[in-house]
Amino acid sequence: MVKSNGLRVVLFPLPLQGVINPMIQLAKILHSRGFSITVIHTRFNAPKASSHPLFTFVEIPDGLSETEATTEDVTLLLTLLNQNCESPFRDCLNKLFQSAEKEKERISCLIDDSGWVFTQPLSQSLNLPRLVLNTFKVSFFTNHFLLPQLRHLTLLDSKQDDPVEEFPPLRKKEVLQILTEVLDSYSDMMLEQTKASSGLIFMSCEELDQDSLTQAREYFNVPIFMMGPSHIQFPASSSSLLSPDESSISWLDKQEDKSVIYVSFGSISTVSKSELMEIAWGLSNTDQPFLWVVRGCSDVQGKEWTEAIPEELMERLKEKGKIVKWAPQQEVLKHRAIGGFLTHNGWNSTVESICEGVPMICLPFRWDQLLNARFVTEVWMVGIHLEGKIERNEIEKAIRRLLLETEGEATRERMELLKEKVGSSVKQNGSAYRSVESLIDYISSF
Repeated sequence: MVKSNGLRVVLFPLPLQGVINPMIQLAKILHSRGFSITVIHTRFNAPKASSHPLFTFVEIPDGLSETEATTEDVTLLLTLLNQNCESPFRDCLNKLFQSAEKEKERISCLIDDSGWVFTQPLSQSLNLPRLVLNTFKVSFFTNHFLLPQLRHLTLLDSKQDDPVEEFPPLRKKEVLQILTEVLDSYSDMMLEQTKASSGLIFMSCEELDQDSLTQAREYFNVPIFMMGPSHIQFPASSSSLLSPDESSISWLDKQEDKSVIYVSFGSISTVSKSELMEIAWGLSNTDQPFLWVVRGCSDVQGKEWTEAIPEELMERLKEKGKIVKWAPQQEVLKHRAIGGFLTHNGWNSTVESICEGVPMICLPFRWDQLLNARFVTEVWMVGIHLEGKIERNEIEKAIRRLLLETEGEATRERMELLKEKVGSSVKQNGSAYRSVESLIDYISSF
């Protein structure tokens, strides 16, 4: 039983899977050091309170209609949530302060996501320090605020593959793609409120972000804490919004070492029917075992996505692989049978793959995934980039290169070295270990 230090931390995650997991992991770390934890959350994508009986969960209304709650436009979703949640959050926080006063307990700080742009003025009015948890790579979070300045780039077809000096190692075509998602007014508010905060917390480590830490500290001018791959200490499966298919592990137990390609594009990215078919044929043609997570198909409405695949192909897929709606990813990546990860390169997935020494085949869809994939393939050289080609021949070729050819062996060796470096960060006196200690001291000093 951990002895309470008399301090309570309030956490307010954005209701997205890739954000809730790190926030709950941070909560577990803080609770293990004596802090009481209150998690304020929206009705939409509410975390499973029953999985965390030691925390207090408080739900606030989010005002989303059924249609709005199912939108795939993340920018629209965040805009609506910020509009709808400000008043309920303020009321909730005021009640927490009244309750804490009665119980003679002190609320030390608020930790929320950079995507909440109304919480900084509110926390300042209450003299409550606010720390910002960020789930992007440091270099992406810092540089993406500079994107509006890059709208002038000449993006001629012949130069689309040129690197962008101001945002390495991205290409011009990728900056153009990211720019389509940037809402300048929202981005400006996020930057302003982050710079006004009491500190920034990243789920990364110096070993993965040394290139941009100095720049970030100068740019934001607030304390920055690098938590490292916290899932090593506290697995995220209990905070999953989706129910994982545990039969994935028993199926993997029957496969040979490093023979299986794991395929998952996260909790948000979706593929079209034609892309689904290309991936299916690519996997089938390799004749390698695979574990494929398919949540659905963006243009197959009102029926199971499996109906979009011809029966003959489905039979071939079932012979060699396993298809599930969701998998316990951290357990999967740890499994001896996994030889590679075909991924969208969300930051959580990228770090989890590195921590388990699993080389990647990169198929980024949007936003920071594009940068993460470039780091994987061009900086750390621990993966193969599909360059957006969702084509059966390209997918088959990439899997064969990674699992069966000498190129894959060399990639795996580099990944093992990177795994050791990142893993050492959370060990005693490692970079992330020291940063966590500093964060604990910092929060305790408020």
